[in-house]
Amino acid sequence: MPNTVDEIIERLGGADATAARLGVGTEAVRKWRQARAIPARHWPALLAATGLDLADLPGAPISEKAPDMPDPNAPPPGATAVLVLADGSAFWGRGFGAHSAATEAAEICFNTGLTGYQETLTDPSYAGQVITFTFPHIGNVGVNPQDIEATSIAARGLVVKQDITEPSNWRAAQTLDAWLRAQGVTGLAGVDTRAMTIRIRDGGAPNGVLAYPADGRFDLAALTARARAWPGLEGMDLAKSVSCTQSYAWDETEWAWPAGFGRQTAPTRHVVAVDYGAKRNILRCLAASGCRVTVVPATATAEEILAHRPDGVFLSNGPGDPAATGEYAVPAIRGVLAAGTPIFGICLGHQLLAIALGARTYKLERGHRGANQPVQDLVTGRVEITSQNHGFAVDEASLPEGVSVTHKSLFDGSNEGIAAPARRCFSVQYHPEASPGPSDSHYLFGRFMDLMAQHA
Repeated sequence: MPNTVDEIIERLGGADATAARLGVGTEAVRKWRQARAIPARHWPALLAATGLDLADLPGAPISEKAPDMPDPNAPPPGATAVLVLADGSAFWGRGFGAHSAATEAAEICFNTGLTGYQETLTDPSYAGQVITFTFPHIGNVGVNPQDIEATSIAARGLVVKQDITEPSNWRAAQTLDAWLRAQGVTGLAGVDTRAMTIRIRDGGAPNGVLAYPADGRFDLAALTARARAWPGLEGMDLAKSVSCTQSYAWDETEWAWPAGFGRQTAPTRHVVAVDYGAKRNILRCLAASGCRVTVVPATATAEEILAHRPDGVFLSNGPGDPAATGEYAVPAIRGVLAAGTPIFGICLGHQLLAIALGARTYKLERGHRGANQPVQDLVTGRVEITSQNHGFAVDEASLPEGVSVTHKSLFDGSNEGIAAPARRCFSVQYHPEASPGPSDSHYLFGRFMDLMAQHA
């Protein structure tokens, strides 16, 4: 006797779990209960998720001769691409950007920013990740050569709600679709990104693979195996893959209407920025603050950094597990600390500085990603709305004596900043250059300038 709709939903773990595993909204599941039937187009995914036979489904045809089974790899009508997770869940939609039979496996995360999708996609901290955008209208302002944070897209793909439209912005030089194709990056539209976000929020960031094959042929089992085999970001050093390979000078300052980007022609301090995946706007903020900036690779040693005779050292943002990157970065940072040179770190640089001071880091279940993250400065009590992108955090309980907590997240209470005045260093977990986002945190560049002045 066939199972009832309610029995199948319970077998899958409830309405929310059913919606997530079958790639539909919870409203669709409610309608299935009401109609006491599940549409046939969902049967292949349902059979794969439950292990049931076709005869076990409500409304299945009853025949002495077993009916022909639907092809489990056949996409639903109108679908041209899919996101497959390590547990076998498939989210179908319409592909855009570059065709790919199977992208590299990645961690699926979500970003809550309302603007700045081009800056987000080119942020090197997104290496190893597929971004689910919670804001539905992605691509509506196109892309241009100025709103990038690195020369290439760091993310391994993106998932959006609405189809990409023609841009409506005077600065647009290209469509998002064409830009993604040129960069070899795959996108998926038409997904219930609310369901995906809830899934990540409640269960942590899963591993997954995007597929947008040019021939329209899918192998869901192979895609699932590919996602399942990927080890995840813990223990993975990605900084080397996004860092520069040789040192260079930077003097470009922030964008201002109507002139655009400027140049720093009269610097008062010299800063060496260690590039673990640095965003361009961070370098612009340093230059705009009065710095001559020399950028060095992530693997630079303390001797190579100090050979530039800097007034201060900046530790940049970047992707991956700080403990893995710390294998080569922490000895260099400790060498700079021993020399008494002031240090300012952000994001991955914050985590690496904490490790160098004797602390530990840990993996967050879902991370902080977006331009609306509230952080409290514990010294002043002031709350900043910050731009963030990180999946690891500093364990405050492991901070040694002499290192104080300066900032905390008002979302989950995790650490957002530390300072060790006697060691002439401080750092924050978020992005004070805030692009995209507000300018609440620009004061930190002034704090770095003051620290360098005190020890000049």
